[in-house]
Amino acid sequence: MTTNQPPVSPSGNPQVAVVLGSDSDRAVMEDAARTLGEFGVPWEMVVASAHRSPELVDRYVRAAEGRGIRVLIAAAGGAAHLAGALAARTVLPVIGVPLDATGLGGLDALLSTVQMPPGVPVAAVSIGAWGARNAAVLAVQMLATGDPELRERVRGYKAAMARRLEANASEARLPTPPSRGA
Repeated sequence: MTTNQPPVSPSGNPQVAVVLGSDSDRAVMEDAARTLGEFGVPWEMVVASAHRSPELVDRYVRAAEGRGIRVLIAAAGGAAHLAGALAARTVLPVIGVPLDATGLGGLDALLSTVQMPPGVPVAAVSIGAWGARNAAVLAVQMLATGDPELRERVRGYKAAMARRLEANASEARLPTPPSRGA
């Protein structure tokens, strides 16, 4: 795959880039793309490895801001240097999604993602699919700081999540706590 024609959401010019260290990361990171789509946030997905294609990473991230990208999500396993490689080359926020790629359960990738030097921050989320979804939600929340309409969609998303949890709890027929003064 080339960055000239990455998969792009159907909703317009991408604001969020989902950068994969390997094409094998795509299945997990489709959760991020799906979540961005649920919020109506345009995205693109590209494969660019910090180790195997460093020139591609460099060209891609240096052009990202000028193309309208506002947040980068980087997914990688093992040494997980992709998020740091992106953060070193841009002032845009970078969210790292550590992946389980080496048999260490993703712990190696998590530690690589969070251990950035001062001045080169990377936000880190949980390992794997939960992390992919949380990275997308965090990217949306970042974008929502300057977009009141998007902020309302995030509020609605969180309210719906709470309603689902409460409905599931009531379906479980949890005992009612005793009333006070009885």
